[in-house]
Amino acid sequence: MAASATLSLTAAEIAAAVDGVVSGDPSARVSSVAPLDRASTEDLSFLAHSKYADAFAASDAGVVLVTAELAEAPGKAAARVVVAKPYDALVALLPRFYAPAPFVPGVHSTAIVAPSATVGRDARIDAYAIVGEGASIGDRAWIGAHSVVNDGATVGADTRLFSHVVLYAGAAVGERTILHAGVRIGSDGFGYAYRDGAHRKIQHVGRCVIGNDVEIGANSAIDRGSIDDTVIGDGTKIDNLVHIAHNVRIGRLCLLMAQVGVAGSVRIEDGAILAGQVGVSGHLTIGKGATLAAQAGVFGDIPAGETWSGYPARPHRDALRAQAASFRLPALLKRIERMLSREPE
Repeated sequence: MAASATLSLTAAEIAAAVDGVVSGDPSARVSSVAPLDRASTEDLSFLAHSKYADAFAASDAGVVLVTAELAEAPGKAAARVVVAKPYDALVALLPRFYAPAPFVPGVHSTAIVAPSATVGRDARIDAYAIVGEGASIGDRAWIGAHSVVNDGATVGADTRLFSHVVLYAGAAVGERTILHAGVRIGSDGFGYAYRDGAHRKIQHVGRCVIGNDVEIGANSAIDRGSIDDTVIGDGTKIDNLVHIAHNVRIGRLCLLMAQVGVAGSVRIEDGAILAGQVGVSGHLTIGKGATLAAQAGVFGDIPAGETWSGYPARPHRDALRAQAASFRLPALLKRIERMLSREPE
């Protein structure tokens, strides 16, 4: 939800909020947050690693969160707040500086809500949104402008659909979930049968079910199942421009980063992490707590708890060894060419 900097805190108030210790002027006041290189005297910033010491020395930040090891680093800040984990402290402070956009319940005059739809208490439906026949909008849900909740789709309580989100018929979205602009939930999967000289479309009759506390980034698409359901588990976070194919089941608390593509009927177990541009072939299992490094190409099951990388994906250490060996190939080829070019005795 949009937010703007409206509050200000003193160094003493910041320290009290994050169990820190003030070094410098406890009355120094800041009203927003910025990185060291862009901060002004009215900004809070943080220093968590010595490699940014030069940036800290040159920074105009008014108050800086620092570790105990860096508390005496040269710098111009009016106050330093010493904490164990500066970045974590900064994240905890953000709601104190930035107030969320106001939530005003009601149905905009240009929205279209079908007579058989159910709209919960204190829900909000913005301009030109459409809620279809038999659809259900939960209490305090927020349906953004131009979004479409098609027939029979459900949106849980306290869930936010930003503008231009589309839920296809029968899609189900849980509570406290966030769908960013352009998300498509429940479109047909990519399924065809070749008959009589043409690709004949296979009808998809499964659902797409999104759990509670899920966040899905802008312009991501999650297909409905063919005859089974596509399911995204509670607490899973999906980045922008991700595609999840039909019948995929993703467990709880997984992370899928930008441009990941998951083919049909894959199982991704709880806590798995798929970094940017990972591609997963169909009908595979990614084990619980497994990690796939960026651009990994997955053609087989991934064991629970392991980290794999490369194309084709393999255990990370093996991938590093293979890459290191490939880097030595040019020098080895030159040695072989020199040996072959010698005149025979």
